[in-house]
Amino acid sequence: MTRTPADDCATMAELRTQIDALDAELIALLAERATYIDRAIALKPGEGIRARAEDRVAEVVANVRALAQARDLDPDLAERLWSELIEWSIARERREID
Repeated sequence: MTRTPADDCATMAELRTQIDALDAELIALLAERATYIDRAIALKPGEGIRARAEDRVAEVVANVRALAQARDLDPDLAERLWSELIEWSIARERREID
């Protein structure tokens, strides 16, 4: 589906359709990201890496904040969202690795 830019949406119904389509894309991307977490579960033990790598957590948060700021998205919001995602990912890895 080709998205209509927000400023070109003439009705709330049209706007909501676009938001719903974006939500579906975000879910698909998060599901794809989870496959990389699954692969990390397989790779980390062989490389002697524990589920929580504080330096990597800090790197991901810094990257997300910079990306958000570059796109005029509140970096604090991006950090909160990714912090939840990171903690979920670490918990998933811990069940298998630690």
